[in-house]
Amino acid sequence: MFFGEREAITLIVSQQTANKYKLSRENSFSWITLSVHSSLSAVGLTAAFSTALAKVNISCNVVSGYYHDHIFVAYSDTEGAMSELNRFTV
Repeated sequence: MFFGEREAITLIVSQQTANKYKLSRENSFSWITLSVHSSLSAVGLTAAFSTALAKVNISCNVVSGYYHDHIFVAYSDTEGAMSELNRFTV
């Protein structure tokens, strides 16, 4: 994924791609894809799972695709995020 902002460009690439092109990176994250079909017109889904993660002190960044939401969490938070998301019900 490529996202351009005034201050910088954000790339979401695999670690292998970053290494191959010698891209500098500030952080590395786990990529979690929600298997539920998420409509772009649905209200509250992102707020619900980000709030659930926040309650257990896990920060996340979200990218919404047409069919699924993708959550990025720090590698050290992967197990806790998966545990919380597996308990999560909409």
